[in-house]
Amino acid sequence: MSYLILKDLEKRYTKGGNLVVNKMNLSIRKGEFIVFLGPSGCGKTTTIRMISGLEEVSGGDVLIEGESILHKKPKDRGVSMIFQSYAIWPHMTVFENIAYPLKLQKLSKSEIKERVMAAAEATDITALLDRYPTQMSGGQRQRVAVARAIVVKPKIFLMDEPLSNLDAKLRVSMRTELKNIHNKEHATSIFVTHDQSEAMSLADRIVIMNKGVVEQVGTPMEVYHDSATKFVASFIGTPPTNFFEVSIEEMNNELFAVSKSFQYRIQQELRKALKPYIHKTVDMGIRPEFIDIFHEDQVKSEYLYDTVIDFVEPQGTHSVLIVNLEGKEAKIVTTKYMDIRPGTKVSLYIRDGKAMFFDRETTLRIK
Repeated sequence: MSYLILKDLEKRYTKGGNLVVNKMNLSIRKGEFIVFLGPSGCGKTTTIRMISGLEEVSGGDVLIEGESILHKKPKDRGVSMIFQSYAIWPHMTVFENIAYPLKLQKLSKSEIKERVMAAAEATDITALLDRYPTQMSGGQRQRVAVARAIVVKPKIFLMDEPLSNLDAKLRVSMRTELKNIHNKEHATSIFVTHDQSEAMSLADRIVIMNKGVVEQVGTPMEVYHDSATKFVASFIGTPPTNFFEVSIEEMNNELFAVSKSFQYRIQQELRKALKPYIHKTVDMGIRPEFIDIFHEDQVKSEYLYDTVIDFVEPQGTHSVLIVNLEGKEAKIVTTKYMDIRPGTKVSLYIRDGKAMFFDRETTLRIK
């Protein structure tokens, strides 16, 4: 059953202005860890600010456990928000920072102490309770912000890029901690980020947003391997998907993706979907790890193009090969040919029919 529902949610900052969030519909189950992912300005932070009550809703509704919360003040909505800047009081100790929202609720001193200690234990900061924020590292301050959010026992945690101020190594360890805390507290969480590795590692489901519109909602594997739109295929994955403009042509009862440089035989399972596109132009996408190079056992039908390696970018666990295809840069990820040198002539093959095709007008995946 849905725990949080966003129904036709809209946001305009001026009357008659552009929709920053455009009729967003989303259902979240209790206990889910949801990540809003997208480029800057796509509406993800605005959305969680509307849920929290920090931003007015221009249209639509927000429901928690079937009840609209739009008429409620932020403090009465049952949500806790963790900000990018931590937003902890510099003149208060860690204990006082965590206890502050409980004092506003006028709880007894004994209950406040009990709940602060439990939150501190959950975030592993019991040894820091007498310290001030200036005496702590960025990671420790972030734990204080998380503890303060936990202590009020909210229905939903909202996190607005909470790890962006940390160094790369600490970000990785802190995201593991956040997921552990989420699991221990049996929380329902929404985490905002533009970092796809953060999204992939944390999320039960990812909500991918672009220009105020939800492009796709799915598990990390679904949005990666079954991208619903060209934007999703381009945004998810490092290096990004290689795209080529091709026309769909029929020859000898088979379909081919034809460009100036190559003629690729389309996999059997896509022929029915692509039949209406014969003599039309579509976008063909291939993820870098699904391109193989000059292997003797390659099936001829998977052949794409002959080219030359221009550059090699060693990454330790793999190498990124850069070639020229259709007059633009294409990238290949390989773990097999790590020592290949620039200038090597290669034949490119698409592994296991992994090519994707997208309608140029709607940008939707053709499948």
